Amino acid sequence: MDNDSVISIVSFVIVLLFFLLSAFLLSVKTTKKLSNQLLAGFLIVTALDISFFFYRNFIALPLSIEMLRMQLSSFKDPLLFLYILSIIYSDFKLQTKHLIHAVPWLIFILILMPNFFLVSAESQHDFLSNSSETSEFKFIDVSTTILELAYIVAEIYYVIRYKKLLLENYTGKDAFDNYRWVKQLLIFILIGQLLTFIKGYLRDYSNLDIDAINVFRIILLAFGLFFSFWLVFKALLSPKLFRGIGVKLQLSKELLSKAEEKPKQKEIETLKSYMETEEPFLDPSLTVKNLSEQIDIPHRDLSILINQELGQHFFDFVNNYRIEKAKSILQDPTKKKHTVLEILYEVGFNSKSSFNTAFKKHTGKTPTAFRKAL
Repeated sequence: MDNDSVISIVSFVIVLLFFLLSAFLLSVKTTKKLSNQLLAGFLIVTALDISFFFYRNFIALPLSIEMLRMQLSSFKDPLLFLYILSIIYSDFKLQTKHLIHAVPWLIFILILMPNFFLVSAESQHDFLSNSSETSEFKFIDVSTTILELAYIVAEIYYVIRYKKLLLENYTGKDAFDNYRWVKQLLIFILIGQLLTFIKGYLRDYSNLDIDAINVFRIILLAFGLFFSFWLVFKALLSPKLFRGIGVKLQLSKELLSKAEEKPKQKEIETLKSYMETEEPFLDPSLTVKNLSEQIDIPHRDLSILINQELGQHFFDFVNNYRIEKAKSILQDPTKKKHTVLEILYEVGFNSKSSFNTAFKKHTGKTPTAFRKAL
């Protein structure tokens, strides 16, 4: 079986599965309906993009329809970007401003209008035959590359910002599980984009024959199949991941620029006293918002107080108290029969790995080594 046949078969299987998965995503009942719709949109556009590898062997679409199909691929990056935002932010909604993501597609269509869409079928065929030499396609190729890079940068920015917001506002394991999932997703996106750039370079600038390029196309299709299945099954089998954070949640340095300067020492003393006497850190899902309600300090002020005035992320601030509590238990001879697992749950952690990591960060030793050293 030659490479062309392999590409046709693999692309047909991918397209069929993508449409089936999209139908399922659009029909299944879930609280993350918008996320499913965006993911389904991404899968459908991707399927239409790669369908060319097999349907060209059986049917010949009108060239205008073929061009629209080709330009439809410009929606893949925005759909994936919006999907990431819908996972990060629990209350994310599509708004009128998001129509800006459709502007590049509209510009590309308008650019192609005079010399392609408004000419005869024969002229369209000549245009496509020499597309790589036309100014329209050169502009579209360069613009598409720039947009792809811009979306990658934006996705990296939002994922990094997401981590900072979590560190400043949350301590619960579930919130960070969601971050790890989004980070994994971003890594897959970067690998896929890198493979796509390599394929484009080999096709346009290398001296490789068509068979060698087709081998790389097969590799890229195989990766796309694996990535999309991973993406969908993560979404379907791990719904607890997608809790997200509020769209309006801001970093403490962003809040600081809007806050009025006022003495902080009294609030710092109140905070530390409350942490030592009431031990709110024993709650494994403690957040800045929860703590602000307990201590009667506005959420914004408390976030600035901890993350800026004390110079610690809320995550580390709370873990300091948890580790000190754990150390006191490990040092107590009356509690020497307590296991490390019992202690970590008692002081507010909910996983052994996060407890060991935090304990070693603060003491330089694992809990077991610390106990033995005593």
